[in-house]
Amino acid sequence: MSGLGELDRPETPTGPAASGARCAARSEQATSPASTPDPEAAADRTSAAPRRGAADPVKALMHRHRELCERAVDPLEIAAGLEAHGITDRTATRFRHRDVFSLAEEMYARVSRDGDAPPPAAPAAPRARADWALLTLLPGTLCAAAVAAVHLTHGRSRLFAAAAGTLAVALALRAALRRGPLSRPDRTAPGRATAWTTWLVAYALLGNGLLDGAVTGGPDTLPTGTADGPWPLTAAPVLALALACAPAAWTAHLFTARARRKLAASRGLEDFAAAVRPLLLGTFALFLGALTALATLCAAALDEPAAYAETLTLGALLFLARLLTTRGFAYAPAVVLTATATLQAAALGAVFTSRLPGCGFLAVPVESLVTTWGAGSVPTLACGTAALALLVHATRKLTRASAHAPPEPSR
Repeated sequence: MSGLGELDRPETPTGPAASGARCAARSEQATSPASTPDPEAAADRTSAAPRRGAADPVKALMHRHRELCERAVDPLEIAAGLEAHGITDRTATRFRHRDVFSLAEEMYARVSRDGDAPPPAAPAAPRARADWALLTLLPGTLCAAAVAAVHLTHGRSRLFAAAAGTLAVALALRAALRRGPLSRPDRTAPGRATAWTTWLVAYALLGNGLLDGAVTGGPDTLPTGTADGPWPLTAAPVLALALACAPAAWTAHLFTARARRKLAASRGLEDFAAAVRPLLLGTFALFLGALTALATLCAAALDEPAAYAETLTLGALLFLARLLTTRGFAYAPAVVLTATATLQAAALGAVFTSRLPGCGFLAVPVESLVTTWGAGSVPTLACGTAALALLVHATRKLTRASAHAPPEPSR
């Protein structure tokens, strides 16, 4: 048996031939492709290993993100840019760093810069300015003046007052959204989201009265501009939303300033997300509280029912959509606003289409909602569902470091 075991063992050459074979094996192993330095494998070695050539993973990363490193004014901007490209704290360990922030600090320190001047200091949190603060008060002021003019006039004069007031409020709102914390970062022309937002606000003013009249077989006349006509207007929600432009801007400014401070103090993407998430929810609750107070005041001043559910859901939807848009996430708000407006239009269309022969079944769901919960249940359900979807989306997008990167300085 021992003999069989010895026969099974591979024969080991000895003497000068063995030495030559071992030298040839070492030479072949040194020249094989498997021994080529791998940046990721080199990044996993001890931190004491020297970095040179292709074995420096940070240098390769800087080459891939050269433009980001060259235009960055502080390490926070590099960290936000890396996070936007999918580099997480877990990925940073492959570059021998505990998190993205420490990796960004090394990249910022190693990037070549023109001149010997020291790099600029990190930008401070944005400060409130008088121009945009006053502009946010303008839509609510003009809307209150327009509502007062409509209530004090009659006939054709009321029509002119309503048209002039609508135009003035639209221009004031456009000016308020082009400056300050509610402005888009790219300053592009308004897209389809603006058109659907206009529809949602117009529905809050005229939609409930039209839906009530349609369910009962009307309306037979055009709106008269009063809350007790055959096609009543509900001006309190629209006035509250116009006045809420100011608290929306202030709460958005507060969220931006606090998020920038937490970005400077955080040492990891997960830590930053955990710190910003309650800040986002608190900002959202603060805006809803201000909108609730404004809805109460407007309902009392205009002697109209306080449509809290409809006003708060629409206000929440518009606030979240604008907050996401200002951070560069404009696609999801546009889709959600389009779907919400389409759902409200479909509800009205179903009621009017049901008057055709054989189409009465189309209005059954809408009539059941209106009979049970009132005409305001349709926009409340649509806007509430949309606002909840945007809130979930915002807790994912607005808790990222890239959403709060300092703006690129103007050239």
